[in-house]
Amino acid sequence: MITPLATDLGTRRLLIAAGEAPSVQNTQPWRFRVVRREYVELSADPDRRLTVGDPRARSLHVSCGAALLNLRLAVRQTGHHPLVWLMPEPGLLAAVRLKETEAPLPAERRLYAAIPARRTNREPYDDRAVPAGIIGDMKIAASREGACLVVLDRTGVHELLEYVAIAEDELGRDGDYQAELTRWAVPDYVRGPGPDGDPPVTRNLGRRYRSATFEARPRIAVLTTPGDGPVDWLRAGQALERVLLVATAAGLSTSFLNQPLDLRDMRGHTDPRHRRGHPQMIIRFGFGPPVPRAPRRPVTELEIHHVR
Repeated sequence: MITPLATDLGTRRLLIAAGEAPSVQNTQPWRFRVVRREYVELSADPDRRLTVGDPRARSLHVSCGAALLNLRLAVRQTGHHPLVWLMPEPGLLAAVRLKETEAPLPAERRLYAAIPARRTNREPYDDRAVPAGIIGDMKIAASREGACLVVLDRTGVHELLEYVAIAEDELGRDGDYQAELTRWAVPDYVRGPGPDGDPPVTRNLGRRYRSATFEARPRIAVLTTPGDGPVDWLRAGQALERVLLVATAAGLSTSFLNQPLDLRDMRGHTDPRHRRGHPQMIIRFGFGPPVPRAPRRPVTELEIHHVR
C-alpha cells in the first residue's frame, strides 16, 4: 500500500486535518516537516508563541498535542497505523511514522468526520441535560490518552466560576496580557457575546458588541494529567482533542474557561499535588447553536519543507 506521504495530495490531506485542531487564542502554533516521505515531524512555531500569557509554553504544547491527535486520526483513514514518538525539545515535539495495517474502525471514522465540524462555541447553551452516556464516553476518551476528565458537580462549578471571575478581572488589568490578546484577537463572529450577569461563563477575548443570557447551570469539566511537564502537556492536547471530537460527534458544543490556568502560569505558581492530577484545560460543554468556523492557516504555511 502506498503511504499518503508519497504524494503531495496525500500529505496535504493529513496536514489539513492536523491544522483544524483547537489552539490557545487560535494561534495555531504548529509546523510539520515530512522527512524522506517516511515520517512527519511536529514542531512548534516560535513566532506564534504567547510569551506573556503562556510563559511556560504549556498551552502551546497542549495546542500542538491536539494537532497531533488529528494527524493520527487522518493517518488511520489511509489504512496505516501512526507510530508516535513524543520528544519535546527545542525545535521538535513529536515524530510520526506510518505503518501499514488494517482499515480504520467505525469509531475512528466517526472521530475523523468530526474534525471539520468541531468548533469553539462561545454562545449560550440551552438547558438540556447532557446524557450520562455521552459524559462517560468523554471520560473514556480522555483516559485513552493518559489523562483524566473530572466533571464537576454543581458546587464545584459554582466555586470554579468564582475563580474564573477573579482571574478574568486580574487579567483584564494586566496591560501586557491585554496587548498580546489584542495582537491575537479572533474575529467578532467567533468571539461570542458578553454575559449579562456574573460570574462569566466565557472568556473576554476583546471588545464584544452584544450581550446574552447564558445557561443557569453550565456543565464544566477539568482535564488533568498525572504530571506537569512537556510530555504531559502533549498528552493533554491529544486527550483534549479526542474528548472534543467525541463531544462533537454526539452533538455537543464546547468552549474553554482557562483564565485561572493562564494566571497560574503567568504568576509562576504550581498546583498542590492532587490525586486527580494537574489541571491542564477547563472545558464548558452542552448543547449550543451552530457557529462559524474560526480562521485557519493555509496548509502551505504548515509545512516547513520536505527532507528527502
